Amino acid sequence: MMGPTTSDVHPTMAVKIFSAGVAACVADAITFPLDTAKVRLQIQGECQTSSAIRYKGVLGTITTLARTEGPMKLYGGLPAGLQRQISSASLRIGLYDTCQEFFATGKETSLGSKISAGLTTGAVAVFIGQPTEVVKVRLQAQSHLHGLKPRYTGTYNAYRIIATTEGLTGLWKGTTLNLLRSIIINCTELVTYDLMKEALVKNKLLADDVPCHVVSAIIAGFCATVLSSPVDVVKTRFINSPPGQYTSMPNCAMTMLTKEGPSAFFKGLVPAFLRLGSWNVVMFVCFEQLKRELTRSRQTVDCAT
Repeated sequence: MMGPTTSDVHPTMAVKIFSAGVAACVADAITFPLDTAKVRLQIQGECQTSSAIRYKGVLGTITTLARTEGPMKLYGGLPAGLQRQISSASLRIGLYDTCQEFFATGKETSLGSKISAGLTTGAVAVFIGQPTEVVKVRLQAQSHLHGLKPRYTGTYNAYRIIATTEGLTGLWKGTTLNLLRSIIINCTELVTYDLMKEALVKNKLLADDVPCHVVSAIIAGFCATVLSSPVDVVKTRFINSPPGQYTSMPNCAMTMLTKEGPSAFFKGLVPAFLRLGSWNVVMFVCFEQLKRELTRSRQTVDCAT
């Protein structure tokens, strides 16, 4: 009797979580300069001094940062970013299929079960990974130019200073906004990716392989970026703000609206899409391939024993 093929063997939860964590870290390391550019463009407008550097466009922001603050500044906050992926993205993506099965009412997973899975995994990931998000954003935003003394000297110094000066709640600053952003991104990104992949394979437009994963990831990244941009900008501004600058998250949003206009909520949209789109492509392709190889290896070991 022939054993089950690789496609018949479902990856375990451990395989999914490990594959998602590794794939997310690879994607973060590759696309991090785009994320730094996005943060700098999002906070532009807070400081109105004449000496403040004005960033223009994705490439302009990246080249200006590299020229004025050094190439390594593009990777400021990367350790916190990788910690964030390990603590949150691995659960957010790795547990998605499992949550789908839990919410499914029958053998077929409905759109409702997909959305419920996205909501659940997104909420868990945000609560666990919020401190890493706060540190990442602040390290990306700080500049040593114009005589400004950096608020933090490194990742762990940032954790310590935030905890001692703002309390432990400071590490969870902006959790509500990040939760809302994560709900939008998770439901849009994972559900759109899932639906696109299913549609492409079911209609025999593409096989369940790299080209299909790339197309699905790009479409998912675009939809998630456009829908989450206003929340993402307010989240970045609020997290980066010193205590007392904004009385609340709605106050932060209203201040942006009155001082900078509606377009402020879409600052950094292009680098945000380039970042999320390319991040999705690298992450989902790596995730699918790594998950497949680990499942194949597990099947080979099981057959050998």
